[in-house]
Amino acid sequence: MFTSIILNKFTAFNKLKLDFSPGINILIGENGTGKTHILKALYASADISTTKRSLAEKIKRVFLPYNEQIGRLVTRNGGKGSGYIEIYRESGNNDLMIRLSIKQSDKKPESAKISGYTRQWTTFPVESVFIPVKEMLANAVGFRSLYDSRKIAFEEVYADIITKALMPIPRDKTESDRNKIIESLRKAINGSVINKNEEFYLKNKQGDLEFTLLAEGFRKLGLLLILIQNDTLPNGSVLFWDEPETNLNPKLIRTVIKILIELQRMGVQIFLTTHNYVILKEFDLQIKPDDNIMYHSLYRNKETEEIESFSTEYYDQIEPNKILDTFSDLYDRELTRF
Repeated sequence: MFTSIILNKFTAFNKLKLDFSPGINILIGENGTGKTHILKALYASADISTTKRSLAEKIKRVFLPYNEQIGRLVTRNGGKGSGYIEIYRESGNNDLMIRLSIKQSDKKPESAKISGYTRQWTTFPVESVFIPVKEMLANAVGFRSLYDSRKIAFEEVYADIITKALMPIPRDKTESDRNKIIESLRKAINGSVINKNEEFYLKNKQGDLEFTLLAEGFRKLGLLLILIQNDTLPNGSVLFWDEPETNLNPKLIRTVIKILIELQRMGVQIFLTTHNYVILKEFDLQIKPDDNIMYHSLYRNKETEEIESFSTEYYDQIEPNKILDTFSDLYDRELTRF
């Protein structure tokens, strides 16, 4: 479970610290306030706990800076500066920390410095999944092998999610409390998802419909169904989802939020970004007192232009809330016209 992150002169951030809920964490804010960067940094640190790769190498592949020069991730302010990210998490009774320090002059990941409880970080691994904005299952055929053999301009999160989706169902899988979630997803997409030679299909009474012919919103729900079925999201894992509302009909958002809340109750820590009022309001309406949720509002200080944050457990205390402000403005304009 991730507990906090500190970003110092890293990408868009001058200095920022966020403390996280053990359940659901929702990052909101205008474009350019670094929401996705926070998710990517956390995901990279989670991924290396299982793969035992270098954090610097994973950060490079997840962020994909120009010419793969890791030093370009340091905030550029005219000088030869340096920056770092520091990530904290808990595993049982163990408090773990890992830190990546980068100088602007660093070109290769090997030049960056990794410190903290690096050995313990991999001794206590955490399973994780990052669902990017762009849906990738329709492009799964051959993508993994192409990514491994050629330099293509795709951040590694896209290759990773295909790898996770292609994982087969465990041999000893039994009935579980997740069956209700699986049935809800099958009902939402009117079928189940199958994989034939790396190509995904929606299987229902009409036959097998390839994902390339399926609405992208259904593909996203299909991906979530796969990840729950193949136990890629077990209890104690972490789900990162960048803008789940993209290409999703608002009618289906209620189902998605219900499932995310249930996963949180089963021990999955969740991080997501959103620009969508319906997403926020569905969480507000469906959440119960025993659930763990925290809203993180990122914004630029009007005087310093630096990114700052405000975190709260309560929807009606989010400040600033540009999503609600925009929705209210639309409503006011509609009343004015009427």
